[in-house]
Amino acid sequence: MSKKRREQHEEHMDESWLVPYADILTLLLALFIVLFASSTIDSQKFNAVKESLNAALNSGAGIMDSKSMSDQLIDKSQMSKDTIVELQQLKKQMDNYIQENHMNAEIETQITNNALTLTIRDRALFDSGSAVVKPQSRSLIEAMGDILQQYPKYEVLVSGHTDNQPINNREFESNWDLSSKRAINCMKILLENPALDPRRLVAVGYGEYRPIADNATAEGRAKNRRVEVTIKEKVME
Repeated sequence: MSKKRREQHEEHMDESWLVPYADILTLLLALFIVLFASSTIDSQKFNAVKESLNAALNSGAGIMDSKSMSDQLIDKSQMSKDTIVELQQLKKQMDNYIQENHMNAEIETQITNNALTLTIRDRALFDSGSAVVKPQSRSLIEAMGDILQQYPKYEVLVSGHTDNQPINNREFESNWDLSSKRAINCMKILLENPALDPRRLVAVGYGEYRPIADNATAEGRAKNRRVEVTIKEKVME
């Protein structure tokens, strides 16, 4: 081979090895991230890992791209953990009030999907077919307001629910009307607390259309007649 041809050959060396090398680096990064996520039982962090990993692999993001994925994962998981801790504290305060006032049979508290929901049987708040809160029940809603004012970053949804038995009296033409008015009246009592920002509260009536039990039985219908107060961290705009 002539000297000139050798020089041309050297100038066009095969660089295809760079592609599998880059893939190996990406896989190593994936391995480290998975090991980092599996070192804790925090499901929120694990889901965040999967999202970031998929984004990196699909977009071909390099190892040295801007902000590291591990920093983003720590930020997300820490925020979620704080939210859960605060909701657990709030639930404990509510549960203590419920127990002290012997209302365990009337109110249930549950944390799901990063929200605390209080389910209140309608008989604890209203007479049958009425949306007027019983005088002896106002203290319950007022106590809820006192607790909620300690958590200003949370929104409050008050929702009314009925069974599927038709209602048609001089005040309410339908279950929509009854459930909506019950939710609004409960919200109004909460708003008597001047420390609660009205922008945090929403009231809605669902009528008979979101049952939690079978309307075919009296027991099921009793469970469906309820007011739910859902407390959830508001979305930052």
